[in-house]
Amino acid sequence: MTIRVLLVLTFATGFGARAADYHPLDIKPGQWETTMTTDMNGPPPVPPEVLARLTPEQRAKLEQRTSSLSGRTITHKGCLTKEKLDKPTLFGNEQKSCTYSIKTSTGSTQEIGVECANERMKSTGTVRIQALDSENVKATVHMTMTFGDKTSEINSSWTSKWVGETCPATTGGGNR
Repeated sequence: MTIRVLLVLTFATGFGARAADYHPLDIKPGQWETTMTTDMNGPPPVPPEVLARLTPEQRAKLEQRTSSLSGRTITHKGCLTKEKLDKPTLFGNEQKSCTYSIKTSTGSTQEIGVECANERMKSTGTVRIQALDSENVKATVHMTMTFGDKTSEINSSWTSKWVGETCPATTGGGNR
């Protein structure tokens, strides 16, 4: 669950900045392989009223699953099209409860502020993406999630490398 939330927050659309402020990263479109490591500090990002309804066994399972994600490395492949690169997005998924602001956008660096809120949880953070060259990217994400009187931090870093021009149908065509 935490990784999915993080990926949605990281690869989201809905920028409040003007398109004129956006400059695409100078990287190649095609298939990319990404290796991501995530660390979480604090309680699971679950609203207190949901935790209160869980049995002690269910709560222990949830906490164990969430803590086991911390420090875990995940590798996956995905397709990044030229059309996705040319738009002020973070490559495809949508999170409607979030707003995004472009802080820096050049051919080599992007820094995006993220603010998300719903009736149960508020999240704020920063995504930093750096194109080391046209075939290698590194990035970091720092998010603070507040729900009730509980706060959690999620920090993630990843590296992506260009695999090739062609995207096999099995890569899902959207995320990287």
